[in-house]
Amino acid sequence: MITYNPKDWFKLIFQFHKSDTFRILLPNMLLLGALTGGLVYYEVTHHVTFKSSTIFHQILGFVLSMLLVFRINSAYDRWWEGRKHWGALVNNTRNLMVKLDSIIPEEHRKDKIYLKNLIITFVFSLKDHLKDTKQFKDITDFEGFNREEFDKRSHKPNYVAGLIMKHIEKLRKQGVISDERMLFVNAELQSLLDITGACERVKNTPIPFSYSMFLKKIIFIYVITMPIAFSIDFKYWAIPVVMLIFYAFASIELISEEVEDPFGDDANDLPTQEISEKIKAGLNEIYPS
Repeated sequence: MITYNPKDWFKLIFQFHKSDTFRILLPNMLLLGALTGGLVYYEVTHHVTFKSSTIFHQILGFVLSMLLVFRINSAYDRWWEGRKHWGALVNNTRNLMVKLDSIIPEEHRKDKIYLKNLIITFVFSLKDHLKDTKQFKDITDFEGFNREEFDKRSHKPNYVAGLIMKHIEKLRKQGVISDERMLFVNAELQSLLDITGACERVKNTPIPFSYSMFLKKIIFIYVITMPIAFSIDFKYWAIPVVMLIFYAFASIELISEEVEDPFGDDANDLPTQEISEKIKAGLNEIYPS
């Protein structure tokens, strides 16, 4: 995720990064500008005249704007929902570790450290699980953890959450944790898989295919007919006008496609790696190994 100062807007206007839509769309903008320039040149040199049809683009542009508003809002809602779930994960893991530290006696220090490491492993495995990666590089070995068994599991967050629950249940059966105190941590334990399921829902439920294809087709029709419509009224000024309109509409669609899946590695995706590291640091501060 890109970090920036929102108040330094003048600098941001002239700053370009690898995910900036201007850099991505520049080849298409130049191609469209060349097409517009060619049409204007032909009209000027051959004295071609016909009635302008900009009214068509005014009406279609209004409809397209409404569609793009819905598109960007729905994509941002998905991004923000993902951020709320990871915010809840930060809070719930901290609450869980604080409660485990308070209800498990200090003579069972190894159990505390084991559970803390399992919680950290759960966070990093969820992060990688949502990225669809096959390499869980942030998962470290620790006493009592079977890495080979972990690598065999297809749904690793479920496996780690099960280990946490099994170990707490083991402590309950040994009398280390009473039944009443078991209920004390139940909400945080349940939230681990609730957050996992919610994030999977965001990731695996994209914008309906028919809506996405329809919007792309409308943008294409609007853009490909702009040179014909604007060249009559604006002459060579139609070149920057057409390029600017194309940049505005196409950028919204590109941004929407990027932020609707907030768990990837794109520049505007959620900083799940940083959040995971902060959770790890917070848990180690609550109970140092």
